Amino acid sequence: MGKIEHYLLGMDCGTTNIKAVILGEDGSIAAEASLPSRFLHPGPNMQEQDAVEWWSNAAYIIKTICEQAGPEAVSRIRGICVSSHTVTLLPVDAGGNPLREAITYQDSRSGAELEYILNEIGRERFISMVGGQPAVSFLPNKILWFKKNEPELFAQTAYFMQASSFISYKLTGVMTTDIDQASRTQCMDVSTMDWSDEIGSVIGADLHKMFPPLKAVDEIIGTVTKEAAAQTGLPSGIPVLAGCSDAMASMFATGMGRLGDAGESSGTTSLIFVGSDTKSAPDIPVVTRPCPVDGMPWIFDAPLLNSGSALRWFIETMGVSEWDYADSHNKDVFAYLNEIALEAAPGANGLFFFPYLLGERAPLWNDYARGMFIGMGMDMQRSELVRSVFEGTAYALRHVMETVRQAGGKADILRICGGGAKSRTWSMIKASMLKIPVYVLDEHSGDVPVGDALIAGHKAGVFPDLPKAAERIVKVKEIIQPDDAWAKVYDQLYPYYVDMYRHLDQDLKNLKQTIEHM
Repeated sequence: MGKIEHYLLGMDCGTTNIKAVILGEDGSIAAEASLPSRFLHPGPNMQEQDAVEWWSNAAYIIKTICEQAGPEAVSRIRGICVSSHTVTLLPVDAGGNPLREAITYQDSRSGAELEYILNEIGRERFISMVGGQPAVSFLPNKILWFKKNEPELFAQTAYFMQASSFISYKLTGVMTTDIDQASRTQCMDVSTMDWSDEIGSVIGADLHKMFPPLKAVDEIIGTVTKEAAAQTGLPSGIPVLAGCSDAMASMFATGMGRLGDAGESSGTTSLIFVGSDTKSAPDIPVVTRPCPVDGMPWIFDAPLLNSGSALRWFIETMGVSEWDYADSHNKDVFAYLNEIALEAAPGANGLFFFPYLLGERAPLWNDYARGMFIGMGMDMQRSELVRSVFEGTAYALRHVMETVRQAGGKADILRICGGGAKSRTWSMIKASMLKIPVYVLDEHSGDVPVGDALIAGHKAGVFPDLPKAAERIVKVKEIIQPDDAWAKVYDQLYPYYVDMYRHLDQDLKNLKQTIEHM
Protein backbone atom coordinates (compact mmCIF):
# COMPACT_ATOMS: atom_id res chain seq x y z
CA MET A 1 0.00 0.00 0.00
CA GLY A 2 1.29 3.47 -0.83
CA LYS A 3 0.46 6.64 1.01
CA ILE A 4 -1.88 6.09 3.93
CA GLU A 5 -5.10 8.00 3.31
CA HIS A 6 -7.07 7.05 6.41
CA TYR A 7 -6.35 6.88 10.13
CA LEU A 8 -8.46 5.95 13.17
CA LEU A 9 -8.13 6.89 16.82
CA GLY A 10 -8.83 4.26 19.48
CA MET A 11 -8.69 4.92 23.22
CA ASP A 12 -9.24 2.71 26.25
CA CYS A 13 -9.76 4.06 29.76
CA GLY A 14 -8.60 1.04 31.74
CA THR A 15 -8.49 0.58 35.47
CA THR A 16 -4.73 1.06 35.66
CA ASN A 17 -4.06 3.37 32.72
CA ILE A 18 -5.55 5.26 29.81
CA LYS A 19 -4.03 4.40 26.45
CA ALA A 20 -4.67 5.58 22.91
CA VAL A 21 -3.38 4.79 19.42
CA ILE A 22 -3.64 6.36 16.00
CA LEU A 23 -3.96 3.41 13.61
CA GLY A 24 -3.29 3.57 9.87
CA GLU A 25 -5.56 1.75 7.45
CA ASP A 26 -2.67 -0.63 6.77
CA GLY A 27 -2.52 -1.60 10.44
CA SER A 28 0.53 0.47 11.26
CA ILE A 29 0.64 2.36 14.57
CA ALA A 30 1.28 6.00 13.74
CA ALA A 31 1.39 6.98 17.41
CA GLU A 32 0.56 5.67 20.86
CA ALA A 33 0.73 6.95 24.42
CA SER A 34 -0.60 6.16 27.88
CA LEU A 35 -0.84 7.56 31.40
CA PRO A 36 -1.54 5.73 34.67
CA SER A 37 -4.91 6.15 36.37
CA ARG A 38 -4.92 6.96 40.07
CA PHE A 39 -7.06 4.98 42.51
CA LEU A 40 -8.68 6.61 45.52
CA HIS A 41 -9.50 4.66 48.70
CA PRO A 42 -11.71 6.91 50.86
CA GLY A 43 -12.76 4.11 53.21
CA PRO A 44 -13.03 0.34 53.76
CA ASN A 45 -14.04 -1.59 50.61
CA MET A 46 -14.11 1.67 48.65
CA GLN A 47 -12.48 2.10 45.21
CA GLU A 48 -12.92 5.35 43.31
CA GLN A 49 -11.37 7.33 40.47
CA ASP A 50 -11.50 11.01 39.55
CA ALA A 51 -13.44 11.64 36.33
CA VAL A 52 -11.85 15.08 35.96
CA GLU A 53 -8.51 13.31 35.90
CA TRP A 54 -9.83 10.87 33.27
CA TRP A 55 -10.48 13.75 30.94
CA SER A 56 -7.29 15.70 31.68
CA ASN A 57 -5.24 12.53 31.07
CA ALA A 58 -7.24 11.66 27.95
CA ALA A 59 -6.78 15.15 26.51
CA TYR A 60 -3.05 15.06 27.25
CA ILE A 61 -2.68 11.61 25.66
CA ILE A 62 -4.58 12.67 22.53
CA LYS A 63 -2.46 15.81 22.21
CA THR A 64 0.67 13.69 22.61
CA ILE A 65 -0.25 11.19 19.89
CA CYS A 66 -1.37 13.98 17.57
CA GLU A 67 2.08 15.54 17.92
CA GLN A 68 3.74 12.16 17.35
CA ALA A 69 1.70 11.35 14.25
CA GLY A 70 2.04 14.81 12.73
CA PRO A 71 -0.54 17.16 11.21
CA GLU A 72 -0.88 15.29 7.91
CA ALA A 73 -1.91 12.02 9.60
CA VAL A 74 -4.10 13.81 12.15
CA SER A 75 -6.00 15.58 9.37
CA ARG A 76 -6.91 12.14 8.00
CA ILE A 77 -8.41 10.68 11.20
CA ARG A 78 -11.83 9.39 10.07
CA GLY A 79 -13.31 8.27 13.38
CA ILE A 80 -12.81 7.91 17.12
CA CYS A 81 -13.99 5.16 19.47
CA VAL A 82 -13.43 5.08 23.24
CA SER A 83 -13.82 2.04 25.50
CA SER A 84 -13.41 1.72 29.25
CA HIS A 85 -13.47 -0.46 32.33
CA THR A 86 -17.01 -1.21 33.42
CA VAL A 87 -19.30 -0.82 35.29
CA THR A 88 -18.83 2.51 37.04
CA LEU A 89 -21.16 4.88 38.86
CA LEU A 90 -20.37 8.46 37.88
CA PRO A 91 -23.15 10.94 38.76
CA VAL A 92 -23.11 14.18 36.75
CA ASP A 93 -25.31 17.26 36.86
CA ALA A 94 -27.28 18.67 33.92
CA GLY A 95 -24.14 20.42 32.68
CA GLY A 96 -22.16 17.18 32.62
CA ASN A 97 -20.07 18.10 35.66
CA PRO A 98 -19.10 15.22 37.98
CA LEU A 99 -20.80 15.52 41.36
CA ARG A 100 -18.36 13.17 43.11
CA GLU A 101 -15.59 10.73 42.32
CA ALA A 102 -16.61 7.72 40.23
CA ILE A 103 -17.33 4.50 42.16
CA THR A 104 -15.63 1.72 40.18
CA TYR A 105 -16.58 -1.91 39.70
CA GLN A 106 -14.02 -3.01 42.33
CA ASP A 107 -15.89 -1.07 45.02
CA SER A 108 -17.80 -3.37 47.43
CA ARG A 109 -19.26 -0.96 49.98
CA SER A 110 -22.86 -1.66 48.90
CA GLY A 111 -23.24 -5.28 50.00
CA ALA A 112 -26.14 -4.52 52.36
CA GLU A 113 -27.97 -2.70 49.56
CA LEU A 114 -27.52 -5.68 47.24
CA GLU A 115 -29.05 -8.01 49.83
CA TYR A 116 -32.00 -5.64 50.23
CA ILE A 117 -32.62 -5.60 46.45
CA LEU A 118 -32.44 -9.39 46.21
CA ASN A 119 -34.82 -9.79 49.15
CA GLU A 120 -37.30 -7.39 47.56
CA ILE A 121 -37.20 -8.83 44.04
CA GLY A 122 -36.15 -12.42 44.67
CA ARG A 123 -32.80 -13.81 43.59
CA GLU A 124 -34.06 -15.97 40.73
CA ARG A 125 -36.34 -13.22 39.44
CA PHE A 126 -33.44 -10.75 39.54
CA ILE A 127 -31.15 -13.14 37.63
CA SER A 128 -33.79 -13.77 34.97
CA MET A 129 -34.15 -10.02 34.43
CA VAL A 130 -30.52 -8.90 34.34
CA GLY A 131 -29.02 -11.99 32.69
CA GLY A 132 -26.28 -12.62 35.22
CA GLN A 133 -25.39 -13.46 38.76
CA PRO A 134 -25.83 -10.59 41.25
CA ALA A 135 -22.68 -9.03 42.71
CA VAL A 136 -21.64 -5.80 44.40
CA SER A 137 -19.69 -4.87 41.24
CA PHE A 138 -22.88 -3.76 39.51
CA LEU A 139 -25.00 -0.62 39.69
CA PRO A 140 -28.42 -1.19 41.35
CA ASN A 141 -26.87 -1.52 44.80
CA LYS A 142 -24.38 1.31 44.14
CA ILE A 143 -27.20 3.64 43.10
CA LEU A 144 -29.16 2.73 46.23
CA TRP A 145 -26.09 3.32 48.43
CA PHE A 146 -25.56 6.72 46.78
CA LYS A 147 -29.18 7.68 47.31
CA LYS A 148 -29.13 6.62 50.98
CA ASN A 149 -25.76 8.06 51.96
CA GLU A 150 -25.43 11.16 49.76
CA PRO A 151 -29.03 12.32 49.23
CA GLU A 152 -28.12 15.91 48.41
CA LEU A 153 -25.82 14.84 45.58
CA PHE A 154 -28.35 12.28 44.40
CA ALA A 155 -30.94 15.06 44.15
CA GLN A 156 -28.57 17.04 41.89
CA THR A 157 -27.85 14.06 39.63
CA ALA A 158 -29.08 14.36 36.07
CA TYR A 159 -27.36 11.24 34.70
CA PHE A 160 -25.17 8.28 35.61
CA MET A 161 -22.29 7.77 33.17
CA GLN A 162 -19.49 5.34 32.39
CA ALA A 163 -15.85 6.34 31.97
CA SER A 164 -15.90 6.01 28.17
CA SER A 165 -19.20 7.86 27.79
CA PHE A 166 -17.83 10.70 29.93
CA ILE A 167 -14.72 11.05 27.75
CA SER A 168 -16.85 10.87 24.60
CA TYR A 169 -19.12 13.55 26.09
CA LYS A 170 -16.09 15.80 26.65
CA LEU A 171 -15.14 15.25 23.00
CA THR A 172 -18.62 15.87 21.54
CA GLY A 173 -20.85 17.57 24.12
CA VAL A 174 -23.32 14.69 23.71
CA MET A 175 -24.29 12.40 26.61
CA THR A 176 -25.03 8.78 25.73
CA THR A 177 -24.99 5.24 27.11
CA ASP A 178 -23.67 2.51 24.83
CA ILE A 179 -25.78 -0.65 24.72
CA ASP A 180 -22.81 -2.88 25.54
CA GLN A 181 -22.08 -1.31 28.91
CA ALA A 182 -25.79 -0.78 29.61
CA SER A 183 -26.30 -4.54 29.33
CA ARG A 184 -23.59 -5.06 31.97
CA THR A 185 -24.98 -2.71 34.62
CA GLN A 186 -27.66 -5.14 35.93
CA CYS A 187 -30.07 -2.21 35.68
CA MET A 188 -31.36 -3.46 32.33
CA ASP A 189 -33.97 -6.10 31.58
CA VAL A 190 -32.13 -8.18 28.99
CA SER A 191 -35.36 -9.62 27.59
CA THR A 192 -36.41 -6.14 26.43
CA MET A 193 -32.93 -4.57 26.26
CA ASP A 194 -34.30 -1.55 28.12
CA TRP A 195 -34.00 -0.20 31.65
CA SER A 196 -35.91 -2.20 34.26
CA ASP A 197 -38.88 -0.45 35.83
CA GLU A 198 -38.98 -3.14 38.51
CA ILE A 199 -35.39 -2.59 39.64
CA GLY A 200 -35.82 1.18 39.41
CA SER A 201 -38.90 0.99 41.64
CA VAL A 202 -37.04 -1.00 44.32
CA ILE A 203 -34.09 1.39 44.46
CA GLY A 204 -36.24 4.50 44.07
CA ALA A 205 -34.73 5.79 40.82
CA ASP A 206 -36.25 6.33 37.37
CA LEU A 207 -33.59 4.54 35.36
CA HIS A 208 -35.06 5.71 32.04
CA LYS A 209 -34.34 9.29 33.07
CA MET A 210 -31.12 8.76 35.01
CA PHE A 211 -29.12 7.19 32.19
CA PRO A 212 -28.39 9.07 28.96
CA PRO A 213 -30.02 7.80 25.73
CA LEU A 214 -29.07 4.27 24.65
CA LYS A 215 -26.93 3.99 21.52
CA ALA A 216 -25.42 1.10 19.56
CA VAL A 217 -21.69 0.60 20.09
CA ASP A 218 -20.84 1.78 16.57
CA GLU A 219 -23.41 4.59 16.33
CA ILE A 220 -21.97 8.03 15.64
CA ILE A 221 -23.07 10.22 18.56
CA GLY A 222 -21.49 13.48 17.45
CA THR A 223 -18.27 15.08 16.29
CA VAL A 224 -15.27 16.64 18.00
CA THR A 225 -16.24 20.13 19.15
CA LYS A 226 -14.11 23.24 18.75
CA GLU A 227 -13.56 23.31 22.52
CA ALA A 228 -12.37 19.69 22.57
CA ALA A 229 -10.21 20.35 19.51
CA ALA A 230 -8.47 23.18 21.35
CA GLN A 231 -7.75 20.90 24.32
CA THR A 232 -6.59 17.85 22.35
CA GLY A 233 -5.02 19.05 19.13
CA LEU A 234 -7.61 17.18 17.07
CA PRO A 235 -9.40 18.85 14.17
CA SER A 236 -13.02 19.59 14.99
CA GLY A 237 -15.66 17.61 13.14
CA ILE A 238 -14.20 14.09 13.47
CA PRO A 239 -17.03 11.57 14.08
CA VAL A 240 -17.09 9.96 17.53
CA LEU A 241 -18.81 6.61 18.18
CA ALA A 242 -20.78 5.61 21.26
CA GLY A 243 -18.01 3.22 22.32
CA CYS A 244 -18.11 0.14 24.51
CA SER A 245 -16.58 -1.78 27.38
CA ASP A 246 -12.94 -2.79 27.32
CA ALA A 247 -14.20 -6.37 27.02
CA MET A 248 -15.95 -5.65 23.72
CA ALA A 249 -12.94 -3.76 22.37
CA SER A 250 -10.72 -6.68 23.42
CA MET A 251 -12.87 -8.97 21.30
CA PHE A 252 -12.23 -6.84 18.22
CA ALA A 253 -8.53 -6.73 19.09
CA THR A 254 -8.36 -10.54 18.83
CA GLY A 255 -9.40 -10.21 15.18
CA MET A 256 -12.73 -11.99 15.57
CA GLY A 257 -14.78 -11.20 12.50
CA ARG A 258 -16.78 -14.29 11.62
CA LEU A 259 -19.31 -16.53 13.32
CA GLY A 260 -17.28 -19.54 14.48
CA ASP A 261 -14.34 -17.47 15.67
CA ALA A 262 -13.73 -17.54 19.42
CA GLY A 263 -11.21 -15.39 21.23
CA GLU A 264 -9.25 -15.35 24.45
CA SER A 265 -7.56 -12.25 25.82
CA SER A 266 -5.19 -14.11 28.10
CA GLY A 267 -3.37 -12.24 30.83
CA THR A 268 -3.53 -12.19 34.61
CA THR A 269 -7.18 -13.02 34.04
CA SER A 270 -8.80 -14.12 30.79
CA LEU A 271 -11.75 -12.92 28.77
CA ILE A 272 -13.39 -15.51 26.53
CA PHE A 273 -15.47 -14.45 23.49
CA VAL A 274 -17.76 -16.68 21.45
CA GLY A 275 -20.15 -15.46 18.76
CA SER A 276 -23.75 -16.54 18.31
CA ASP A 277 -26.47 -16.00 15.74
CA THR A 278 -29.19 -16.26 18.39
CA LYS A 279 -29.87 -14.47 21.64
CA SER A 280 -29.42 -16.63 24.73
CA ALA A 281 -31.87 -17.20 27.55
CA PRO A 282 -31.40 -14.62 30.33
CA ASP A 283 -31.02 -17.04 33.26
CA ILE A 284 -28.01 -19.14 32.26
CA PRO A 285 -24.43 -18.85 33.60
CA VAL A 286 -23.13 -16.91 30.57
CA VAL A 287 -25.47 -14.77 28.47
CA THR A 288 -25.22 -13.04 25.11
CA ARG A 289 -24.77 -9.33 24.57
CA PRO A 290 -25.40 -7.31 21.39
CA CYS A 291 -22.47 -7.40 18.96
CA PRO A 292 -21.86 -5.01 16.03
CA VAL A 293 -20.03 -7.57 13.84
CA ASP A 294 -21.86 -8.35 10.59
CA GLY A 295 -23.27 -11.90 10.71
CA MET A 296 -22.54 -12.21 14.43
CA PRO A 297 -25.35 -10.27 16.13
CA TRP A 298 -24.69 -11.70 19.60
CA ILE A 299 -21.55 -12.38 21.61
CA PHE A 300 -20.93 -14.42 24.74
CA ASP A 301 -18.13 -12.92 26.81
CA ALA A 302 -17.02 -14.78 29.90
CA PRO A 303 -14.33 -13.74 32.38
CA LEU A 304 -12.01 -16.28 34.00
CA LEU A 305 -10.64 -14.88 37.24
CA ASN A 306 -7.45 -16.94 37.51
CA SER A 307 -5.45 -17.51 34.36
CA GLY A 308 -1.92 -16.15 34.20
CA SER A 309 -2.30 -15.29 37.89
CA ALA A 310 -2.47 -19.03 38.66
CA LEU A 311 0.88 -19.63 36.96
CA ARG A 312 2.45 -16.69 38.78
CA TRP A 313 1.01 -17.95 42.08
CA PHE A 314 2.58 -21.35 41.49
CA ILE A 315 5.98 -19.82 40.75
CA GLU A 316 5.91 -17.51 43.76
CA THR A 317 4.63 -20.05 46.31
CA MET A 318 5.64 -23.50 45.07
CA GLY A 319 8.10 -22.97 42.22
CA VAL A 320 11.25 -22.13 44.17
CA SER A 321 13.29 -24.85 42.48
CA GLU A 322 12.14 -23.77 39.01
CA TRP A 323 12.85 -20.13 39.81
CA ASP A 324 16.35 -20.92 41.13
CA TYR A 325 17.21 -23.16 38.17
CA ALA A 326 15.96 -20.62 35.62
CA ASP A 327 17.87 -17.83 37.35
CA SER A 328 21.11 -19.79 37.54
CA HIS A 329 20.86 -20.79 33.86
CA ASN A 330 19.82 -17.33 32.66
CA LYS A 331 16.42 -18.60 31.54
CA ASP A 332 12.96 -17.05 31.75
CA VAL A 333 11.12 -18.92 34.50
CA PHE A 334 7.86 -19.06 32.52
CA ALA A 335 9.69 -20.51 29.52
CA TYR A 336 11.28 -23.08 31.81
CA LEU A 337 7.86 -24.08 33.16
CA ASN A 338 6.77 -24.73 29.57
CA GLU A 339 9.67 -27.15 29.15
CA ILE A 340 9.00 -28.99 32.41
CA ALA A 341 5.28 -29.40 31.71
CA LEU A 342 6.04 -31.22 28.46
CA GLU A 343 8.04 -33.84 30.36
CA ALA A 344 4.77 -35.12 31.90
CA ALA A 345 2.15 -37.13 30.04
CA PRO A 346 -1.19 -35.47 29.23
CA GLY A 347 -3.52 -35.70 32.20
CA ALA A 348 -0.59 -35.34 34.64
CA ASN A 349 -1.11 -38.91 35.90
CA GLY A 350 -4.58 -38.05 37.24
CA LEU A 351 -3.50 -34.90 39.10
CA PHE A 352 -6.06 -32.08 38.85
CA PHE A 353 -5.49 -28.42 39.66
CA PHE A 354 -8.52 -26.21 40.26
CA PRO A 355 -7.43 -22.59 39.61
CA TYR A 356 -10.05 -20.91 41.81
CA LEU A 357 -7.55 -19.01 43.95
CA LEU A 358 -9.77 -15.93 44.17
CA GLY A 359 -13.07 -17.68 43.62
CA GLU A 360 -14.32 -17.86 40.04
CA ARG A 361 -16.45 -15.83 37.72
CA ALA A 362 -17.74 -17.69 34.64
CA PRO A 363 -19.35 -20.15 34.78
CA LEU A 364 -19.44 -20.63 38.59
CA TRP A 365 -19.95 -16.99 39.64
CA ASN A 366 -18.96 -17.40 43.26
CA ASP A 367 -16.27 -16.08 45.56
CA TYR A 368 -16.09 -19.12 47.81
CA ALA A 369 -14.52 -21.53 45.32
CA ARG A 370 -10.90 -22.24 46.23
CA GLY A 371 -7.78 -23.48 44.53
CA MET A 372 -7.16 -27.20 44.96
CA PHE A 373 -4.85 -29.99 43.90
CA ILE A 374 -6.66 -33.35 43.82
CA GLY A 375 -5.02 -36.64 42.93
CA MET A 376 -1.53 -36.37 44.45
CA GLY A 377 0.30 -39.59 45.15
CA MET A 378 3.71 -40.65 46.45
CA ASP A 379 4.73 -41.30 42.85
CA MET A 380 3.90 -37.77 41.69
CA GLN A 381 6.62 -36.17 39.58
CA ARG A 382 7.50 -32.49 39.66
CA SER A 383 6.70 -32.23 35.96
CA GLU A 384 3.18 -33.55 36.63
CA LEU A 385 2.60 -30.88 39.26
CA VAL A 386 3.65 -28.17 36.80
CA ARG A 387 1.61 -29.63 33.94
CA SER A 388 -1.48 -29.87 36.15
CA VAL A 389 -1.40 -26.08 36.63
CA PHE A 390 -1.43 -25.50 32.87
CA GLU A 391 -4.13 -28.13 32.42
CA GLY A 392 -6.26 -26.84 35.30
CA THR A 393 -6.61 -23.43 33.68
CA ALA A 394 -7.41 -25.17 30.38
CA TYR A 395 -10.10 -27.31 32.07
CA ALA A 396 -11.62 -24.06 33.38
CA LEU A 397 -11.54 -22.68 29.83
CA ARG A 398 -13.28 -25.81 28.51
CA HIS A 399 -15.93 -25.50 31.24
CA VAL A 400 -16.77 -22.02 29.94
CA MET A 401 -16.66 -23.06 26.29
CA GLU A 402 -18.96 -26.03 26.81
CA THR A 403 -21.38 -23.88 28.82
CA VAL A 404 -21.46 -21.35 25.99
CA ARG A 405 -21.78 -23.93 23.22
CA GLN A 406 -24.77 -25.49 24.98
CA ALA A 407 -26.39 -22.04 24.88
CA GLY A 408 -25.84 -21.60 21.14
CA GLY A 409 -22.27 -20.30 20.85
CA LYS A 410 -20.26 -21.23 17.75
CA ALA A 411 -16.54 -21.91 18.16
CA ASP A 412 -14.45 -23.53 15.43
CA ILE A 413 -11.13 -21.83 16.23
CA LEU A 414 -9.70 -19.98 19.25
CA ARG A 415 -7.68 -16.81 18.73
CA ILE A 416 -5.38 -16.07 21.69
CA CYS A 417 -3.69 -12.76 22.45
CA GLY A 418 -2.03 -11.29 25.54
CA GLY A 419 0.68 -12.69 27.77
CA GLY A 420 -0.82 -16.19 27.69
CA ALA A 421 -0.20 -16.36 23.93
CA LYS A 422 3.55 -16.47 24.61
CA SER A 423 3.28 -19.99 26.07
CA ARG A 424 3.30 -22.54 23.26
CA THR A 425 2.84 -25.37 25.76
CA TRP A 426 -0.28 -23.74 27.14
CA SER A 427 -1.67 -23.20 23.64
CA MET A 428 -1.00 -26.84 22.74
CA ILE A 429 -2.91 -27.95 25.83
CA LYS A 430 -5.81 -25.58 25.07
CA ALA A 431 -6.07 -26.73 21.45
CA SER A 432 -6.21 -30.37 22.55
CA MET A 433 -8.55 -29.62 25.47
CA LEU A 434 -11.05 -27.82 23.20
CA LYS A 435 -10.35 -29.93 20.09
CA ILE A 436 -10.11 -26.85 17.88
CA PRO A 437 -7.11 -25.05 16.33
CA VAL A 438 -5.55 -22.26 18.37
CA TYR A 439 -4.48 -19.17 16.44
CA VAL A 440 -1.63 -17.59 18.39
CA LEU A 441 -1.53 -13.85 17.72
CA ASP A 442 1.69 -11.87 17.69
CA GLU A 443 2.70 -9.66 20.57
CA HIS A 444 1.42 -6.51 18.84
CA SER A 445 -2.11 -7.90 18.52
CA GLY A 446 -4.79 -7.78 21.17
CA ASP A 447 -4.16 -4.20 22.24
CA VAL A 448 -7.55 -2.85 23.38
CA PRO A 449 -7.24 0.59 21.69
CA VAL A 450 -6.56 -1.21 18.39
CA GLY A 451 -9.93 -2.93 18.88
CA ASP A 452 -11.51 0.49 19.34
CA ALA A 453 -9.84 1.72 16.16
CA LEU A 454 -11.18 -1.30 14.24
CA ILE A 455 -14.72 -0.51 15.40
CA ALA A 456 -14.30 3.11 14.29
CA GLY A 457 -12.78 2.07 10.97
CA HIS A 458 -15.62 -0.31 10.15
CA LYS A 459 -18.22 2.40 10.82
CA ALA A 460 -16.28 5.02 8.87
CA GLY A 461 -16.01 2.73 5.83
CA VAL A 462 -12.23 2.49 6.11
CA PHE A 463 -12.64 -1.24 6.83
CA PRO A 464 -15.81 -2.18 4.92
CA ASP A 465 -14.93 -5.88 5.19
CA LEU A 466 -14.06 -6.23 8.87
CA PRO A 467 -12.90 -9.88 8.72
CA LYS A 468 -10.43 -9.02 5.94
CA ALA A 469 -9.23 -5.97 7.84
CA ALA A 470 -8.80 -8.03 10.98
CA GLU A 471 -6.78 -10.64 9.06
CA ARG A 472 -4.51 -7.91 7.73
CA ILE A 473 -4.07 -5.99 10.98
CA VAL A 474 -4.26 -8.68 13.68
CA LYS A 475 -1.37 -10.96 12.80
CA VAL A 476 -1.42 -14.71 13.43
CA LYS A 477 2.02 -15.92 14.52
CA GLU A 478 1.24 -19.64 14.55
CA ILE A 479 -1.68 -22.05 14.19
CA ILE A 480 -1.53 -24.93 16.68
CA GLN A 481 -3.61 -27.98 15.89
CA PRO A 482 -5.04 -30.31 18.56
CA ASP A 483 -3.00 -33.38 19.43
CA ASP A 484 -5.42 -36.31 18.99
CA ALA A 485 -3.79 -38.41 21.70
CA TRP A 486 -3.90 -35.54 24.19
CA ALA A 487 -7.50 -34.76 23.24
CA LYS A 488 -8.55 -38.35 23.95
CA VAL A 489 -7.05 -38.16 27.44
CA TYR A 490 -8.73 -34.83 28.19
CA ASP A 491 -12.10 -36.14 26.99
CA GLN A 492 -11.81 -38.93 29.55
CA LEU A 493 -10.67 -36.70 32.43
CA TYR A 494 -12.69 -33.51 31.92
CA PRO A 495 -15.94 -34.97 33.40
CA TYR A 496 -14.03 -35.65 36.63
CA TYR A 497 -12.91 -32.01 36.76
CA VAL A 498 -16.52 -30.80 36.58
CA ASP A 499 -17.95 -33.44 38.89
CA MET A 500 -15.31 -33.13 41.61
CA TYR A 501 -15.90 -29.41 41.93
CA ARG A 502 -19.67 -29.90 41.89
CA HIS A 503 -19.41 -32.42 44.75
CA LEU A 504 -17.34 -29.95 46.81
CA ASP A 505 -19.26 -26.77 46.04
CA GLN A 506 -21.45 -26.71 49.16
CA ASP A 507 -18.56 -27.76 51.38
CA LEU A 508 -16.45 -24.87 50.07
CA LYS A 509 -19.32 -22.46 50.69
CA ASN A 510 -19.76 -23.74 54.24
CA LEU A 511 -16.01 -23.60 54.84
CA LYS A 512 -15.83 -19.95 53.82
CA GLN A 513 -18.71 -19.08 56.16
CA THR A 514 -17.09 -20.99 59.02
CA ILE A 515 -13.74 -19.25 58.57
CA GLU A 516 -15.41 -15.83 58.42
CA HIS A 517 -17.04 -16.46 61.83
CA MET A 518 -14.03 -17.99 63.56
